[in-house]
Amino acid sequence: MLNKNLVLKIFEAFSIERWNDLIRPFDLIEMDKAAEKMVLAYIIGKYEENAGRYINWTWMIHASFFDLLVKIALCDIKAPVQALIKSEYPSEYMRLNEWVLNQYKSLIDDKELFRNFTIYVGQKAGSIPVREEDKLTFHVYRAAHKYSTMRELEMIKPVNEYVRLAKVEQELNHDIQKYLDLRGLQLLATKQRPFEFLLKIEQLRFQRRWNQTPRVPNTSVLGHSYFVAILTILLSRENSNKLCEKRIYNNFFSGLFHDLPEAVTRDIISPVKQATDELPQIVKHIEDEIVNKELVPLMESFYADELMYFTSDEFQNRIYVDGKIQHVSFEELNEKYNDDKFNPVDGKLVRLCDHASALLEADISIKHGITSQHLEGGRDNTLVIYKKGTVINGIDAHALFTNLVY
Repeated sequence: MLNKNLVLKIFEAFSIERWNDLIRPFDLIEMDKAAEKMVLAYIIGKYEENAGRYINWTWMIHASFFDLLVKIALCDIKAPVQALIKSEYPSEYMRLNEWVLNQYKSLIDDKELFRNFTIYVGQKAGSIPVREEDKLTFHVYRAAHKYSTMRELEMIKPVNEYVRLAKVEQELNHDIQKYLDLRGLQLLATKQRPFEFLLKIEQLRFQRRWNQTPRVPNTSVLGHSYFVAILTILLSRENSNKLCEKRIYNNFFSGLFHDLPEAVTRDIISPVKQATDELPQIVKHIEDEIVNKELVPLMESFYADELMYFTSDEFQNRIYVDGKIQHVSFEELNEKYNDDKFNPVDGKLVRLCDHASALLEADISIKHGITSQHLEGGRDNTLVIYKKGTVINGIDAHALFTNLVY
């Protein structure tokens, strides 16, 4: 079973503030940065794929997770300081990396995952070479990292005196030059259509979940979506079958984009959605109409259908064959459709992780002493949904949920 302490450690990223020595017009949180970085990596990577180049999405997904783990461990050391340690004190930098890995050795029970974490830390440090076929993927991922930082700078720039940001801005502008060979980044940097699409997605970063009640820590819709994506990947690894590459990819990005319609509809809380028997279907229909009107025109044709696949029937196990979505069972996913050509998605697992995230958001706040009827009701109702013996895509849901909160 997924290690509870690892999940709680990942959740800490909702409490790590960024740019906290500057004036900030809104909360800048590490989990949100990780989410926006992967949205950008998706957009930039899709332009490269459309040009016929290979992107190793599985490597990139895990790299984003590993980077977040490192950030959680080293949150008190600013990135420029880490860069100086790496360049001027390489032996200490290696020992620092070993220390980070040791923080997670007892938390990551999956030996293969921990081995990949160790390799990635070495690749980032330069002690282990990146495979030739993955160099473009690494390039795209680093471009997304730099540009997501640039976006944060652009958002706080209007409320900070120039002198506070001049050096940082100069360094970022210098760093981002090496990635301007990427078509997607060119279009983003010059504020073309992908930038307009990004602006819509960024609205999820400003939207707070559980908006009707005080809560600690606050979580944004975008940060929540990334947390769901990570939980989905971690629980996918508990499948006794080895998942095909496309299934890993679809599971992660279905989690990351599952709340994409809320960029244009805003978050409608579950009790309101379920106020009448017909309302969930009506809300879903309205969401689809608004997404088609306001979001789809901002997407490129070579990834629009895929994004709609992620958000259509998002909580159903499904495949995509001959231009049609088909709902299938978990057993069928494993036995008949665990192949890239079927575009398989563990949608019910995404839903389980969505509920797990909501459960933790409520429970952790309650344990911090910030509670309300909404939070207690949300936590208790979620636990009731998954009664003893409930298994979702091979996961004992009741055991998972009770383990997370008790």
